[in-house]
Amino acid sequence: MENVLSWLIAAGVVLFFVFRYWLGHKKRETAAVAAAEHGKLYSDGPKAQHPHINLESCIGCGTCVDACPEGDVLGLLNGKVAIVKGYKCIGHSLCADVCPVGAITMVMAKASASADMPALTPEYETSIPNLFIAGELGGLALIKNAVNQGRECVDLITSRLPELREVNQSVNGHSDVLDVIIVGAGPAGISASLRATENKLTHLTLERESVGGTVSKYPRQKLVMTSPVEFPLYGKFNKTQLSKEELLGLWEKVIARADLNIKTNVCVEAIRREDDGLFDVKTGNGTFRSRSVVMALGRAGTPRKLGVPGEELPHVLYRLIEADHYTDSNILIVGGGDSAVEAAMGLANQKGNKVTISYRKGEFSRLKDRNTKRIEEYMKSKRLEVLFNSMPTEFRKGSVLLDAGGAIRELPNDHVWIFAGGIPPTEFLKATGIAFGAMDVSARTE
Repeated sequence: MENVLSWLIAAGVVLFFVFRYWLGHKKRETAAVAAAEHGKLYSDGPKAQHPHINLESCIGCGTCVDACPEGDVLGLLNGKVAIVKGYKCIGHSLCADVCPVGAITMVMAKASASADMPALTPEYETSIPNLFIAGELGGLALIKNAVNQGRECVDLITSRLPELREVNQSVNGHSDVLDVIIVGAGPAGISASLRATENKLTHLTLERESVGGTVSKYPRQKLVMTSPVEFPLYGKFNKTQLSKEELLGLWEKVIARADLNIKTNVCVEAIRREDDGLFDVKTGNGTFRSRSVVMALGRAGTPRKLGVPGEELPHVLYRLIEADHYTDSNILIVGGGDSAVEAAMGLANQKGNKVTISYRKGEFSRLKDRNTKRIEEYMKSKRLEVLFNSMPTEFRKGSVLLDAGGAIRELPNDHVWIFAGGIPPTEFLKATGIAFGAMDVSARTE
């Protein structure tokens, strides 16, 4: 009798844990279905690099789902992993790294999804031979990706240099021709510059503002890296979390001991590949010639404006760097992306600030998972106010007019930040001759 009772207790314990596992699995699947339906409202799929799941190999363990820093990009559907919010994927690749059976590989989006992106080979080369695009401009976010691409572009250029130098010298004999010109000194540009120095290439880096690119404009202490990365002339940086200041400090240290040829406050006006295969890079400071070019411009370009009356007033801004410089103020944030909510939360933490977010949609839809949770906490605690379905109609000195659900509201205002994205340098790329959409190798310029 005691043995039977023991068996019954053991069976009950097993059934309890099986039931808990089944219930948790069903909850995760229900959440994945909801996320997939939600995702259809905002995107028809990934726009750049994203995971491809081999369903025959997938064992449905969910390790990849838990590993994704962006939250619900992946989910479990019918016992298999599926992409449920592809538009949120920014290419961390951690899902592929942790998959125990190798069922995930990282691929680029289909051509139809990238029609507004420059056409690139797997080596980041454009439709123009020896003209490369590295970093965010090529469709991939993350500083890690930009650093890796900048390095890999220069490695490929290095492997081609013996032939390029021989051809160019026999054609024109120019002694002032550089091996590579790098446009932009952000993460991809700095990495390419360091690798060019390491590989002993003659090179020049042109930056229209200051070293650091977009990173230098991030808010103070913003977390900019979440995984290890290898920097040329430095080695692997194993810290898993890196702030803006730490990254800029690292670059400053590496650049100080490297022989980098960087010119700041130089704007590139045009890039043209001549008949002899050399590139003319025209700037306001003169024209430079090179055998190859790496474009590491970033994708933000110039800030996108709303076209609202009063937008030219001095208190209407587009970038926030030092949140603690603003206190005891009525502040309006326009936008609903990560930059907007991060700025709003940073300003809400400062003494005496009353912060309002104006967002044209009915809910936040594309936030990083950690920002979604944080902004919900700020809203519940009334540390800031969010006006969904609203748009500014006029900026005034001391106030702002908002169309909130068809009703005009006037709010007291001292500062406005607009986070409506940037205008990418698409026209500049097209003027250079770079093709967009799917790469057609047969159409490459010879």
